[in-house]
Amino acid sequence: MIRYTTSLERIDEERLAGGFWVGWPVPPTPAQHLAMLRGAEVAVLALDADGGDVVGYVTAIGDGVLTAYLPLLEVLPAWQGRGIGSELVRRVLAELGPRYMIDVACDEDVVAFYERLGFTPYRAMVRRDRTALGRDA
Repeated sequence: MIRYTTSLERIDEERLAGGFWVGWPVPPTPAQHLAMLRGAEVAVLALDADGGDVVGYVTAIGDGVLTAYLPLLEVLPAWQGRGIGSELVRRVLAELGPRYMIDVACDEDVVAFYERLGFTPYRAMVRRDRTALGRDA
């Protein structure tokens, strides 16, 4: 059973150490992860209702009026395929309310996932600095 929340109360580094960041060459530390959640305009968490551990999350950053960006959506591998990611996106969109634009940059293998949730492919530019995490890439 999954419980969804926007509250970070009782969320600590230990609850975030479950194996997020699959495939990331330089994954954030649990402390950085917690700081990212706290710094987001909106963070929606999926919690294992039995133990309270974070099994998925989505973050949104934005101006509070017209624009928002969804930089991170992660579901632990053992919890994937259960609709958690879709529900997290639906909930973050509801929390953001109507905005002129809500953007997400994603890898090609998840384009269809976002299309099912109402997003449209669009051209984007990105810059990645893996050294910004405080460790060598």
